[in-house]
Amino acid sequence: MPKIKLNNGVDMPLVGLGVYKMDTPAECEKAIITAIEAGYRHIDTATLYGNEKAVGRAIKNCGIPREELFITTKLWVHDATESKAPQAFARSLEDLGLDYLDLYLLHTPFNDIYGAWRALEKLYANGDVRAIGVSNFDPATLQNLILGNQVTPAVNQIELHPFYQQNQAVAFNRSQGVVTESWSSFARGKNDLFTNEILVKIAQTHNVSVAQVVLRWLVQQDIVVIPKSVTPERIYSNLDVFSFNLSAEEMQLIASLDQNHTLFNDRTDPQVVVNTFNRYPDECK
Repeated sequence: MPKIKLNNGVDMPLVGLGVYKMDTPAECEKAIITAIEAGYRHIDTATLYGNEKAVGRAIKNCGIPREELFITTKLWVHDATESKAPQAFARSLEDLGLDYLDLYLLHTPFNDIYGAWRALEKLYANGDVRAIGVSNFDPATLQNLILGNQVTPAVNQIELHPFYQQNQAVAFNRSQGVVTESWSSFARGKNDLFTNEILVKIAQTHNVSVAQVVLRWLVQQDIVVIPKSVTPERIYSNLDVFSFNLSAEEMQLIASLDQNHTLFNDRTDPQVVVNTFNRYPDECK
């Protein structure tokens, strides 16, 4: 599995399995076991997803040594304060059945993110987590966090797919030594991504799927991907993105699909902030 080196020297697998919106704990566990059998070593979850216990059971039963796995979870907005973050982290560790995390992210740039970041810095200094980062941070908010604190985030996980390519954010992340990680790489199928004429033509050229083309387009830019699937065939094919290369012309054709706006939540909208605070982790234990 190809890896990318984070700004503190930790190696992070370029492809992982995302577990957002898996329907049941059993489905989640089965998907993770299948992924690990396929060769995945990177699993991405979050407190919000409500499935950290299911992820923990899969890790325990997968038969792979803990040190070979890269496990990410995220601090949800309600606990994003300096006083609450340590307890939330401890709950996540307990639910996951782990002694440490590989990556812990601030899930969204709301609440007291600066106090929460100081708490994450302490967890990092204590060796409870190998790397810390953020999710959904725009360049200005990320810059402010970097300038006002001691540890630069290792990762910024953002919405990133052919229809919302976030070139400015990716370039800024890179300039600060922050690895970009894509969530919703397939735009959850919006805008008919899987039947898009350009993507289909490129896929046919390489005898691969549209999903593989999108993932290859991202990893070819050193962007980490965490596609979610519960279908064994797709879990396997989503990992098979290192046997072909996209040409410069093909990369440019995909670049032409950018619509330069989110397909999900505009975090500059006050109502989105309210809606975010009203979201609670699913009961998927």
